[in-house]
Amino acid sequence: VLKQRLVTGVYKNFREALQKIYSTEGLLGFYSAWKPTVSRNVPFVITTFTSREMMQRKIIKYKERHEKEKGQLKLSSGDNLLIGVASALLAGVVTQPIDVIKTRMMTQAASNAVPYTSALECASSIIRTESWRKLYSGFSQRAVYMCGLWGITFALEPILTRRLQKKTDDAPET
Repeated sequence: VLKQRLVTGVYKNFREALQKIYSTEGLLGFYSAWKPTVSRNVPFVITTFTSREMMQRKIIKYKERHEKEKGQLKLSSGDNLLIGVASALLAGVVTQPIDVIKTRMMTQAASNAVPYTSALECASSIIRTESWRKLYSGFSQRAVYMCGLWGITFALEPILTRRLQKKTDDAPET
């Protein structure tokens, strides 16, 4: 809530945001729209990891058919980077409407507009008054950080896992 309201210019600074939210909405004001946030995050993560697994399998099968060296094929860091970017992009397409609804609900308390009664009412209002395309507003900005974050995460995860495993394997037993 703090981040959304600061980014959208509802408050001038962090201190003002803390004071105003607490004084007008109480402690629960910091958690407004938690349901849409969870409703966005759970499908995002499920879609990201499911698509990652599918893409990894497809790339390994492709490499098995087309590479001369047979044996245990591994994905390169570049493969994992691209898989992370593609997985995040797909998950973003799936969850962007929920993200827009979440943001609207988080920022509504600080606006002069009549508050939405539910996420469903928010979505139907957006579609009715602004068109369904508005549910994808901000997608390109969100995609930049999502694709970078998940691309780097999926590229580094196997490297860090191997290093940690090696350290664990090399550690003396006690």
